[in-house]
Amino acid sequence: MIMTAKIESFVMHCGEMGSRWGFNRTVGQMYGLLIIHNDSLTALQISAALNISRGNVSMGIKELQSWRLVQVQHKPKDRKEYYSPAGSIWEMAIRVFEERRKREVDPTLSLLRDNLLDEPANPQEQYAQQKMHEMHDLLETITHWASELQSMSPEKLNTLMKLGAGVSKVIDIKDKLLNKN
Repeated sequence: MIMTAKIESFVMHCGEMGSRWGFNRTVGQMYGLLIIHNDSLTALQISAALNISRGNVSMGIKELQSWRLVQVQHKPKDRKEYYSPAGSIWEMAIRVFEERRKREVDPTLSLLRDNLLDEPANPQEQYAQQKMHEMHDLLETITHWASELQSMSPEKLNTLMKLGAGVSKVIDIKDKLLNKN
């Protein structure tokens, strides 16, 4: 499989983004290749396109499966496994966010909850707990808000995002009206 310069640029960029999302560059490249390819690909095709070992592809596929980002397909009279993205771009974004929440936010919330249960031993710990409480409340609010967003349809999410700063303006107007009374 030969990649054009545009496709290769996208795939390489996905590798860089993958490292920011929480998986390695090669796994990001593999996912980028799968996203923009209209047919399912075998491990051998992925290996050849990215010039990586078959073993590296196998490990990458396992990583993508743990993130629930790829699906395996079988074709009649063919023993090979074919891989493609599991769902739409919206579903992919939700899964990445969900996995990052599980891996990063949830453990932080657990640590903060545990630390907030203890009585502070001195003023320094009291101040630290106050800051941890603020962080806990922020993360809880963000997690709750994100959970609500995940339950929305892609169409509603798209509409909400297009509203953007308009929502903030409506809240400002509401606050001004309430303050006049």
